[in-house]
Amino acid sequence: MESRTDVNRRNFLRLAGGTVAVGAATLAGAGLAGSAAASTVAAGHGPRPGHGPGKGRVLVPAGNIGIQLYSIRDKVSSLGFRVVFERLADMGYAEIEFAGYTQGSVGAITPQQIRELLDDNGLRAVGSHRGIGDFASNMEQELDIAEILGMEHIGTAQAPTNDNTVSGYLAAAEQFNGFGEAASARGLKFYQHNHDGEFRFATDDPEVRLYDVFYDNTDPRTVFLEMDVFWAFVGQHRYPGFEPVDYIKRNPHRYPLLHLKDGEVNPESEQGYDMVEFGIGDLPYTEFLSALPGGGRRHGIWEQDNAAQVPAPGYPADSFGNAERSYDEVRALRGKRC
Repeated sequence: MESRTDVNRRNFLRLAGGTVAVGAATLAGAGLAGSAAASTVAAGHGPRPGHGPGKGRVLVPAGNIGIQLYSIRDKVSSLGFRVVFERLADMGYAEIEFAGYTQGSVGAITPQQIRELLDDNGLRAVGSHRGIGDFASNMEQELDIAEILGMEHIGTAQAPTNDNTVSGYLAAAEQFNGFGEAASARGLKFYQHNHDGEFRFATDDPEVRLYDVFYDNTDPRTVFLEMDVFWAFVGQHRYPGFEPVDYIKRNPHRYPLLHLKDGEVNPESEQGYDMVEFGIGDLPYTEFLSALPGGGRRHGIWEQDNAAQVPAPGYPADSFGNAERSYDEVRALRGKRC
């Protein structure tokens, strides 16, 4: 049986090839692109629009590919962080975004123990989704945990507020400014992750998009944003009149994290898309990521809410399988040469 030392060494070499030796990373990526393309063909589906493994620059460097653990929450709760981190490191993931700090039936675990497991497997904590209530009542404790885990970002996947009026979003922006100031004082970046609802229009002013209220009234120096690309495109479908990429281009500094989640067009769905495994959907990731300035400086975090139930065609339902194939697809993304 392969020892953890061997696994850690292999993971280190993989990351070194992706982040230190840029030329080597490009060549390694080309090989992975070929293997990923071959696996998709073998499974009975080829590259979809916007996903092909082009010949240009690497769009998501290996050292910046992460996973939101919500995608494999069934594995975390049944196997625990130790087994999950070992498997993710073996797949090639470099970064972890948390969706809580518990491991279900496996038993209690402390932040210090989680950090040890991260370090043992050559993984970095890049962020965490916590509830707004957690920050409102226990901000310093949340920041303590973030520091123990070594993460640079901490945030929430909740909408800023359920009050979909202009005044409601203005009040939420003020609250988030407070969260941002507290995090900044500890050297952390506080962020908000969108779903589609933030892009709706205010109930008291149909001319005003709520995301714009939040964007324009939070301090760009201390309140950051994690665009979930899938939900942004769903928002565009349901509440037309904007291009998701334009928000990032307006102030690239505000978007250090991206959720790379794929969707397949479904005209029968109110959302316009069905959530699917990365690489088999229709979202134009090659074009989207190629359009962003500062390529390689963002953290690309794979997420698929239904990964335990919806695999790529021809594969059994298994969130680990989705995670591994999605890593290969993200790693294979190539854009236009600058």
